[in-house]
Amino acid sequence: MDGEDQKFWGEVCQDLIEESQRAISPLIGSQKGGEIVKMGADGTPTTLIDLVAENKIMEVLEGVGRPLTLISEEIGEVNIGEGPPEAVLVLDPLDGTSNAVKNIPAYGISVAVAPIPPGHKGPLTIKDIQMGVVKNYATGDIYSAVRGKGAFNNGKSLKPSPKQDLSHISLGAYVYRMDMGKIEVLCKSVRRMRIMGAVAIEISYVADGTYDAFVDVRNNLRVVDVAAAKLILEESGGVVTDSDGKSLNGTLNVMEKTSLVATCNTVIHEEIMKILEGI
Repeated sequence: MDGEDQKFWGEVCQDLIEESQRAISPLIGSQKGGEIVKMGADGTPTTLIDLVAENKIMEVLEGVGRPLTLISEEIGEVNIGEGPPEAVLVLDPLDGTSNAVKNIPAYGISVAVAPIPPGHKGPLTIKDIQMGVVKNYATGDIYSAVRGKGAFNNGKSLKPSPKQDLSHISLGAYVYRMDMGKIEVLCKSVRRMRIMGAVAIEISYVADGTYDAFVDVRNNLRVVDVAAAKLILEESGGVVTDSDGKSLNGTLNVMEKTSLVATCNTVIHEEIMKILEGI
């Protein structure tokens, strides 16, 4: 991504964040915001607050002046503008919907940008993401990264935790509808666990040292939900693989699923992988 594109798409991301946050703010902490209004493109229920966020996203993108493809949880995949798309934008308009409805301070937006190379054929993958931005609306923290240029929180360079001992770490996890027997050994091996239900924000927490690791080993995590945060963590110096230790390479569509092991460094990653391989 050259300097001109970085500036342009960075400004688009900023507009998306500001406008979407303004649109949903009246629904934060409200029962109305949590009302189910339809089924999303990924087959899960869409709440009113999700729909308001995505409608505002569409409104902003229709005015950017460049053709693009939007991939989003509720709407699926849609082309915006005339002519061949110049980029794929992967969005979770509201990461942590349940938290937003209950006003639990871990909810926000995830935006990832994958420029489409001239003459490229076929779908892009998560490896093609060149820019990622995650904002926790409740705290105002903005995590961002451009491939090859590092990761930042509110403009300050990010660096993960240096911890090397698994028994000292804080582990975030997504365990809803999971066989706890599959993760019980790991839970007993760390110092503390956190379960917040906002995956993009929680992966970003590994990038800034708030968490030391985050795992979701259900093999049911949407690739599009982690597209931005994966880049942020990797650019900060952290490690991201699936539960088999392989690099994520899923295609950018709302139905693509994965598992995830996101850690602060290779030492902690290897220790977690040993436990997961033994389960």
